[in-house]
Amino acid sequence: MTKRDYYEILGVPRSASAEDIKKAYRQLALKNHPDRNPGDHEAEARFKEAAEAYEVLRDADKRRMYDQYGHEGLQGSGFRGFSNFDDIFSSFSDIFGEVFGFSSGMRSQRRRPTRGADLRYDASITLEEAYRGTEIELKIPKVETCDRCKGTGAEPGTSPEPCGICGGRGQVYRTQGFFTISSTCAHCRGTGQVIPKPCKVCRGSGTITREKQLKVKIPAGVDTGATMRITGEGEAGDLGGPPGDLYVFIEVKPHETFVRQGDNLYLETMVSFVQAALGATIKIPTLDGPEVALDIKPGTQPGDIYTIKDKGMKRLRAGSHGSLNVGVKVEIPRKLSKEQEELLRRFAETTRDTVKKSSRTKKLFNF
Repeated sequence: MTKRDYYEILGVPRSASAEDIKKAYRQLALKNHPDRNPGDHEAEARFKEAAEAYEVLRDADKRRMYDQYGHEGLQGSGFRGFSNFDDIFSSFSDIFGEVFGFSSGMRSQRRRPTRGADLRYDASITLEEAYRGTEIELKIPKVETCDRCKGTGAEPGTSPEPCGICGGRGQVYRTQGFFTISSTCAHCRGTGQVIPKPCKVCRGSGTITREKQLKVKIPAGVDTGATMRITGEGEAGDLGGPPGDLYVFIEVKPHETFVRQGDNLYLETMVSFVQAALGATIKIPTLDGPEVALDIKPGTQPGDIYTIKDKGMKRLRAGSHGSLNVGVKVEIPRKLSKEQEELLRRFAETTRDTVKKSSRTKKLFNF
């Protein structure tokens, strides 16, 4: 089934500001909220659809990717949308607090297990490593589920109990006129439960922070800007929820000899003006080790480019390589021997070129 355009769902132009997008979503959420439309499956579908659109358009990076690549680009970045209403209420608690916090009969705000945060790691590799592929070792400080209590926060053999202040709802209510106003329970901090015997390791938080070492294989052919997603290696979820993911962003360092041009490589080589005029065979370095022979044709001009096939970068998801492009620079000698100068002057006579007189000519008179 083809997804609708996110801007169309929220009813805003593509140039809409962040505030306009938030306002449009707030109105749709209020209109299609499940507690205001019990049993209306179409309203529920519109509610989920609007939440997904807002999740993308409120985030500058996701919005930029969506504007450029559409829904396919978001799928490639790991965006999955929402699986249930609890995820939506958890992600946009600020908006639902603004819209629904004052009304009665609304959905309980008790905290539930939520997915952990994603982590980002920036990896810098050499061009040689990008050419051959490599394996890097990451040391990442991350929040993980406590092994002792399995994320409950309670000592083994015990369990959390419903909060006696809010009755396990995570919210306390007070009536003002016709309205019932809710607020987060200060005693249980919105969890709806208290821990009589906190875990000795995590002290009731359910999580611990430790440095974790990971080995990540970088495929041959990656370029700056490539992103690798490692599922489940983000931070631990809250209240025993699933962990987030780890995203490794690749940066390829500049090389002193080669310049990368997509799947191709480029370098400049120097030849003498005699080699350029008469032709020659020279050696060219490559990233995979051995030099290769390159035939310079007679009459080669400065700036001419020669192409050596299959000596560029490996193409991702393909077995082929790009090309190595060699730009020619011609070296003009700054000093000539007497014999070299005489030979060049004889050559100039054949071409009838006008040249300066020799500095070696002896002066007959001194004034």
